Amino acid sequence: MIYNSLVKSLLFQLDAEQAHSAVHRFAETVSKSSALKALASSIYNYQSPKLSQQIWGLTFRNPIGLAAGFDKNGQLPQAMEAIGLGFVEIGSITANPNTGNPKPRMFRLPEDRALINRMGLNNDGAQTIVKRLKNNKPSIPLGINIAKTHNPSIMGDAAIRDYVHSFTEAKKVADYITVNISCPNTNEGKTFEDPSALDELLSALQIRDDARVVPTTVKFSTDLSKDELLELLEICENHRVHGYVACNTSSSRDGLQTDQATLNKIGRGGLSGRPIAKKSVQIVQWISDATNGQKPIIGVGGIDDFNTALKMLLAGADLLQMYTGLIYEGPGLVKSINRQLLKELKELNISSIHQLVKAID
Repeated sequence: MIYNSLVKSLLFQLDAEQAHSAVHRFAETVSKSSALKALASSIYNYQSPKLSQQIWGLTFRNPIGLAAGFDKNGQLPQAMEAIGLGFVEIGSITANPNTGNPKPRMFRLPEDRALINRMGLNNDGAQTIVKRLKNNKPSIPLGINIAKTHNPSIMGDAAIRDYVHSFTEAKKVADYITVNISCPNTNEGKTFEDPSALDELLSALQIRDDARVVPTTVKFSTDLSKDELLELLEICENHRVHGYVACNTSSSRDGLQTDQATLNKIGRGGLSGRPIAKKSVQIVQWISDATNGQKPIIGVGGIDDFNTALKMLLAGADLLQMYTGLIYEGPGLVKSINRQLLKELKELNISSIHQLVKAID
């Protein structure tokens, strides 16, 4: 309540990146203070054994996690644990540090409850971030999202070496690793969502050949067609990828309430938030169907209320992630969804999340 009545109005007087920085600084202060973490936990933390799941040999105390992009540099996992999240994914991290694109590079679309960002993978670099996380690891599962360094001169084989470096670093601290394949990385300007490029990348990461490798997921774009997705899934399955994250941001501007003049002024960037929820749920469903529900799926994209979270779970997601929804609803959203999810389990007289689909069918 306090967030929507006071904090949000103050933050929304700042531009989107300034507000993000202000929240980030406060969360960093919380992370370093036992008293503030205890206070945050007393207000927001809501857990139940029924919400807990074992996935990849890890215990997720509830299904809601932080999506990559909010904590790019691994400075906030303790604060994120305190507000009741079940896991956190940091990054994207890249082999080399980068300042990202010129500002402004993050924009709100309040009428659509959405964001557009073209941050440009700004981060401190894999080695620095991994070193920081060694001393700042939360007790909840920690995911690390890796991408290619934002430098157009790094292409082809060099791009793959760039990924391998970040992957090797991330393995030192990550409970799972997400391979972000939607940024331009090849000589032709294609992304690693190009089938041949993805095959080459996964071969270099040697996921299939190393039984001890950290559980590794692949994160897909929202903009894939079903045929494109199925082709990429076949490659991933051949390499024995451990799970999937769906979805990344969208380049589409279809169906937005925001006027065209504003969108033209903002320009390019990835769209996140409520407008991509329907497509994200659809892609989760396609992945679940294609893998016969046998591979863990992290559903992300437009989750800002319980109904969307439930749709994502029913489509086949095992875990959920949020970022834009937290900007519009505040940290209380985590508690709200977990509380309503537990209520749903009790009403259906079932004891775990994985029983939801059968119970509602």
